[in-house]
Amino acid sequence: MSDIVKIAIDAMGGENSPNKIIDGIEISLKKNKKNFFYLYGDKEVLQELIEKKKLIKDYCEIIGTKDVISDNESPLAAAKRSKDTSMWKAIESLKEKKTHISLSAGNTGALLVISRLQLNTIDGIGKPALAALWPNRNTMNVVLDLGANIECSEKNLTDFACMGSALFKSLFDSNLPRVALLNVGLEENKGHDILKKTFSILKNETNKNFIFSGYIEGNHIMDGDTDVIVTDGFTGNVALKTAEGTANFITQSLKSSLNKISILLSYTGLKKFKDKLDPRKYNGAIFLGLEKPVVKSHGGTDHIGFAHSIDVCNKIVRAQLIEKIKTNLITVDAN
Repeated sequence: MSDIVKIAIDAMGGENSPNKIIDGIEISLKKNKKNFFYLYGDKEVLQELIEKKKLIKDYCEIIGTKDVISDNESPLAAAKRSKDTSMWKAIESLKEKKTHISLSAGNTGALLVISRLQLNTIDGIGKPALAALWPNRNTMNVVLDLGANIECSEKNLTDFACMGSALFKSLFDSNLPRVALLNVGLEENKGHDILKKTFSILKNETNKNFIFSGYIEGNHIMDGDTDVIVTDGFTGNVALKTAEGTANFITQSLKSSLNKISILLSYTGLKKFKDKLDPRKYNGAIFLGLEKPVVKSHGGTDHIGFAHSIDVCNKIVRAQLIEKIKTNLITVDAN
């Protein structure tokens, strides 16, 4: 791999784009100048924004596109007319081997469909999955799937365990991540048949690149005793939205219940608490299982959150995530 990480960005996707995209790039370059950005979108608008940022001019190339996929378009409708959009062109650059990784804050469903249309899956992967970072008591977890696959087989869940552990090793200093299956109990006889079959596969696997920790219940996700949490897309998405809503409820409740004096007295502790729950620090979901890496930034994040997703892109490419996934895979007969 070259010394520079080439990142293709759908510069028009998400709220307040492309302004937050350009501002996010500026923040990231202050910390790391080993990235080069290919920006897909409205050429005139992007050029005007970049001209105001002396720091980033030498680190960006603009590729003009005619159209944009809106946030409220259905994935199917978006896919039918997508070939001249900023999202399509950014993914296409991966297929053409012009870039190493693609990043978008646009329509999630459309991004998944367009990525599947243009990129092959890694040999041995049944279904790609959407993975993201989730804060815990100690550091962070990788959680997947978060919505790409509503129904999953034991083959899919086993693939997710392999891909999630490869991602964790790429982002953090860990040789043997601890992997757990999200379930309604800890006993082996709990849960539906697919979970039980997956449990048996992972428990009996001897040549793996992670430690299987068994089941984990939803109330222990943030304990910090596991590194990778595996579930189907339906359950994962519900868990994610519940956690986001709970965090927002807690922070808003604290603001309304504490008076100015108590806030001043406990400023340091409150600041640490706020920083821990700041979703911008965990921005950047990864579409795992494709031959090239695709990262999804939260559409509603700001420039700081987008800068964090750029950092994730850099780490993924430098750690050679795709190769790690290939070496992590466990052979399972598909149903």
